[in-house]
Amino acid sequence: MFSVEFISQHRVYDGILYFIRHDSAATQSSMSASIFVPDVAEVRTDAPFPTLYWLSGLTCTANNFTEKAGAYRKASELGLIIVAPDTSPRGGTIADDEAHDLGQGAGFYIDATQVPWKPNFQMETYITQDLIAGIEANFPADPKRRGISGHSMGGHGALTLAMNHPHLYKSVSAFAPIASPSRAPWGQKAFAAYLGNDHAAWERHDAAILMAKGMATPFDDILVDQGLSDPFLEKQLMPDLLEQAAATAGQKLTMRYHEGYDHSYYFIQSFIDDHIAFHGERLR
Repeated sequence: MFSVEFISQHRVYDGILYFIRHDSAATQSSMSASIFVPDVAEVRTDAPFPTLYWLSGLTCTANNFTEKAGAYRKASELGLIIVAPDTSPRGGTIADDEAHDLGQGAGFYIDATQVPWKPNFQMETYITQDLIAGIEANFPADPKRRGISGHSMGGHGALTLAMNHPHLYKSVSAFAPIASPSRAPWGQKAFAAYLGNDHAAWERHDAAILMAKGMATPFDDILVDQGLSDPFLEKQLMPDLLEQAAATAGQKLTMRYHEGYDHSYYFIQSFIDDHIAFHGERLR
């Protein structure tokens, strides 16, 4: 049995928010996450409930989305479990870098092949195997109804993990994702460190490239929100490349641009209900 350590719990919007810690075989470390379980899921354990996995961005922990997104009112209304894991392994023995865009807090949701990152930075395997196993062994989460979403680096992770593992997820959305990391400074730096110079390996983690190849076809639609006052819009995020890829593949992509909104959680707060509803409809 996959066991978790329950750190704390808090009542919120007719549900319980749990903070947990568990050991991960993939990262060879202790990992943390928050899990919101609406009351309806707690009392009806005979009927497992849909689950949305949220991946956060650079420098974030399991707490950023949990404390700032304001997602739980709508999730409670729709009977949706929400899981928000940490962005990387952490601790004194884990490799790190002084920069904010590499190392702890910047796992990029890929499996590193290069030293010193390889032993612990196996975030793709962690998210798609260890985390799912832990959640479904300890909470009333339906293994047939999973969605995935995220912001910035986490938006990149949500899109690429969904396309690389379509059997795991039925819905996918993103806020301000790094749409093509192999062509963005953040992604180029991280990919070179974690994956080396094998650009074929880079492409497997590039949402725009994957979408252009038709790898998003299992999804009837993909929702992406982007603020037009986002300081990272042109050099790091490049959502136009995602739109071009969708056009090439004939993939439905609902790309919404918002005047005046930036890259912060104020932006996410403003439109999170739309994303919860988007996943709720597809995970019924």
